[in-house]
Amino acid sequence: MEYNTQKSKLIIAEYGRNLQQMVQDCTKIEDRAIRTRTAEFIVNVMGQMNPKVKESGDYRQKLWDHMHIMADFKLDVDSPYPPPSQEVLHFAHTPFNYQQSKIRYRHYGKNIEQIIEKAATYEEGPEKEALIRTIANHMKKSYLNWNRNSVDDDVILKNLADLSHNRLQLSEDHKLSHTNEILARNKKKKFIKPGGGNPYGNSNGSSGPVFHKIRKKIG
Repeated sequence: MEYNTQKSKLIIAEYGRNLQQMVQDCTKIEDRAIRTRTAEFIVNVMGQMNPKVKESGDYRQKLWDHMHIMADFKLDVDSPYPPPSQEVLHFAHTPFNYQQSKIRYRHYGKNIEQIIEKAATYEEGPEKEALIRTIANHMKKSYLNWNRNSVDDDVILKNLADLSHNRLQLSEDHKLSHTNEILARNKKKKFIKPGGGNPYGNSNGSSGPVFHKIRKKIG
């Protein structure tokens, strides 16, 4: 008995081992005309086995490309399309280098860290205070999206100080938007015009156009 682990590796798994064997057997047919007719038959079978390919306009070419790949680029037939280069297969297996920057608080996201860095460069004054208040309320909203129960304002302000290296702090007499208010506003978000008349954000915690402009610039 032969196990799958003892057989050759499947090159394109969705077509299965039998069809891959058909393609490889096709490469061994000596008569070119018969070999070409056999390849055309296999392409038709592939189209029935993988109907999703038909959703693209060039699906026939993709089927021929898949067959050449399964044949290890050794299929010499009169194809209606030029065979793909082996570089295409190499590119398909090239891993993407995703950014691996560390996010200190994942429930806030990376953007808020960059917004905080930008806000820290603003000159002291009522405009910066309003922006800090908007950032803090946005952090509270993000926290509640992650944990729907509740959150103490001290936690948000501590996280804000931590992320800004103590450069952004609210006055002690300021209170963030109430949890119930934020949750209710989230439900009505699509009916509310963001920012109102204050470019830095309103006292109720809604973010103004300056906040959105910074957010848009960074990502």
